[in-house]
Amino acid sequence: MKACSFLPAVTQMIYDMGLDDQLHGITFECPEIALNEKEKVVRYVLEGKNYSSKEIDTIFSNSKAEGRSLYYVDDEVLKAIMPDVIFTQDVCEVCQIDTACTTAAVAKLDKEVELIAISPSSLADVFASLITIAKSFDQEEQAYQHLAILKNRLDHIIDKQRENRLLPKRVSLLEWIEPIYNCGHWIPDQIAYAGGVDMLSNPSGDSIVTQWEKIIKYDPEVIVIAPCGYHIARTLEDMKFFISKNEWKQLRAVKNKRVFLADFDLFTQPSASTLVDGIELLAGLFNPNVFEVPNHLKHKVINFFENEYINA
Repeated sequence: MKACSFLPAVTQMIYDMGLDDQLHGITFECPEIALNEKEKVVRYVLEGKNYSSKEIDTIFSNSKAEGRSLYYVDDEVLKAIMPDVIFTQDVCEVCQIDTACTTAAVAKLDKEVELIAISPSSLADVFASLITIAKSFDQEEQAYQHLAILKNRLDHIIDKQRENRLLPKRVSLLEWIEPIYNCGHWIPDQIAYAGGVDMLSNPSGDSIVTQWEKIIKYDPEVIVIAPCGYHIARTLEDMKFFISKNEWKQLRAVKNKRVFLADFDLFTQPSASTLVDGIELLAGLFNPNVFEVPNHLKHKVINFFENEYINA
């Protein structure tokens, strides 16, 4: 079977389950190992551009209003692969190519292609998607073996919280900076597993624009900023949006230097293993006296008050 993955998360899960020998086409922002081995089928008109979060929001809003997509399929590459199955999504047309665009591209092929939409809303849905993917490869047992490892990691976190009688931390995790977006879908589940609660979040639903005044009133103990598609260095460039606000210094998380910037792929990229990585990272941020951020994840998060940008 020949498969194409139009989602970085699905690509990651295919690799995690050892099924990548049947994967032939991917997107421009899939995991690096895939980019080095597979053909890029899905491209993005903003590739290589460096826009601010506000500029990107405006571009996407305008393209949506005009009925245009910023993602496109390289028809020649897709035709050369001639896949049997393509994994796509309908969670967010801003973040990835959607099923409608994929259907239009597939219609140009001289064969029928199965489209499988992986569109989770919760962490449980993400875990279930592993089984869906593995079944399509006729390798369902691979999913169950992988899930068992992930769930053992989660059980360890939960057991340790109980042993230490930890109370939930008051948290705010933000998916975008300008405008401010709260966190939605599976991220509130991640926060809960890690020992926190985000009362401004939207569990199993879309992230939405959140007024700065709500954050001030909520006054979280810990703030985690992980804009979709951004790594830490890029997020730092937009942090002036927050530090320019008079109320910024009054927030409890700021006073206690508990503001963290993290890479997006631990949260807004819903592959099961990376989301569990994100939970382990959050546990280390919420209760550093009990948990430690795993060594292999330390390069994916910084304390905002311990970097050159804030000290300059």
